[in-house]
Amino acid sequence: MTAPVNLTPVAEHRRGHGALYVALNHGRLDVVRLRRTLAALPQPRAAGDRLVLAVDVSNWLRPDAECSPERLFCHTFGRGRDQHQMIPGWPYSFVAALELGRSSWRQLLDAVRLGPADDVAEVTAHQVRRIVGDLVACGRWREGDPDIMVVFDADYHAPRMAYLLRNLPVEVLGRMRSEPRHAPADAHAVGVQRGGSPGRPVRRNQHGRAPR
Repeated sequence: MTAPVNLTPVAEHRRGHGALYVALNHGRLDVVRLRRTLAALPQPRAAGDRLVLAVDVSNWLRPDAECSPERLFCHTFGRGRDQHQMIPGWPYSFVAALELGRSSWRQLLDAVRLGPADDVAEVTAHQVRRIVGDLVACGRWREGDPDIMVVFDADYHAPRMAYLLRNLPVEVLGRMRSEPRHAPADAHAVGVQRGGSPGRPVRRNQHGRAPR
């Protein structure tokens, strides 16, 4: 088999080159039923028989699709230092169930395309709420089970996600960026150098204010 169109039972001399795309254009997919079917499958479990969901955005780059609607500039990492690029494409929010060990196997539960006017946090919170509801409805989480852990990448603001997912049986875990540096509690007294390390005491003028 060299292409998915070869899966059709129609004889070769009776189908055109674009038969697959014609079928897709005239077909339909019950997305709600598909999501519930995925949620009803046996889910991988972490320590303590806990469900762990990972949430992240992955880009489908389409730099040559000028006529494709709602493309966004997607951030990509280059091979060299400081060679990041912004390439047109479609960002998708993926949610997958994780398993124990070092295996890279994941069970994908949902994918939502993000549009130009979408608030990523709001869309992701709605997505996670729907998935958790499906897991509960399908009996994959019951009262008394450990709370579902939802792991977010560093691009998400963990406190806001925890607020948006309130009243759900979930615990939010967010990965922090390496760039921020937290100043000590007495930063106004000892001063803070660039990068967050303690520096010289802050000099103040006669009115008790630090110079700008």
